[in-house]
Amino acid sequence: MKVLMTGFDPFGGERINPALEAVKRLPDEIGGMAVVKAEIPTVFHQSAEVMQALLAGDEFDYVVAVGQAGGRSEMCVERIGINIDDARIPDNTGNRPIDAAIHAEGATAYFSNMPVKRMVKSMLEAGIPARLSNTAGTFVCNHILYQLGLMADTEFHGLKYGFIHVPYVPEQAAGKEGIPAMPLEDITAGLHAAVHALSEGEGDIASPMGEIH
Repeated sequence: MKVLMTGFDPFGGERINPALEAVKRLPDEIGGMAVVKAEIPTVFHQSAEVMQALLAGDEFDYVVAVGQAGGRSEMCVERIGINIDDARIPDNTGNRPIDAAIHAEGATAYFSNMPVKRMVKSMLEAGIPARLSNTAGTFVCNHILYQLGLMADTEFHGLKYGFIHVPYVPEQAAGKEGIPAMPLEDITAGLHAAVHALSEGEGDIASPMGEIH
């Protein structure tokens, strides 16, 4: 069994991206499953091109993309990617699509086919704040989650895919009043726990992790 873990490069004026830094710190094996780590660009469509090349170059059972979500206080396992790019800020090459479909003839949305609730439970049991999220935003993080769904549907059949958002690390939150942060060691531990949950099987759990609003 093999999992591809990807992290985005820094964006939005940040010096680092904790998603990438945590991915880099993961071991090469978790729960008997090989872990391959890679960087992808925070760029609409180019991120998907790099991801497609990575998936085509090897055989993976799982792919987990990881991204930064400044302002969130927990590790967030994303449930769904929607077919829209709507950028409040430019990506790393200056692209700023507004109300643009990711794929003009694509599905409205793709749900992660990973055991998302079991991944959340595994992180919580490891002592890491975590929750199931029903919105990956409309920036490049949502873009790559949707694109992974499209790839699994049309090219890499049988691929299990998902996305995890992580908070700022303390050095990023410094000077940003009221913005939460999480130590990089905890973010790495959360990713480790999520991957370990994948190594235990594909079935999800029936646990009330929905949102009221």
